[in-house]
Amino acid sequence: MATIFTKIMDGEIPGAFVHQDERCAAFLDVAPMTDGHVLVVPREEIDHWIDMPEDLTAHLMSVAQRIGAAQKAAYGCERIGVMIQGYEVPHVHIHVWPTNAIKDFDPANKGPMAEPESLKANAEKIIAAL
Repeated sequence: MATIFTKIMDGEIPGAFVHQDERCAAFLDVAPMTDGHVLVVPREEIDHWIDMPEDLTAHLMSVAQRIGAAQKAAYGCERIGVMIQGYEVPHVHIHVWPTNAIKDFDPANKGPMAEPESLKANAEKIIAAL
């Protein structure tokens, strides 16, 4: 059965995309830790990041780095957070988000479900900075 991320990438579930290519997609997290929180996800359904081929890992991190630079420019934040944990969805995903404090790294502080308009506005802000 396809993961929720595959369904988003296949257009079965709406997503606010900031990047798409043949190997991965990046879209806004619907329960963001901060505004502009993006998930970078491989198209291939791989459960654990240590099982990814090295070239795919490098590609995802390169995409995450470009998005992080755009987030820093778009949000004027102090740092960009990156995390790979994979407990919520068994499909590798790299969290990339603007941060100004260590408390922004606690997943327990994730916000409520974002409104589609908010996701779209944040996606447009990041795309403009890419």
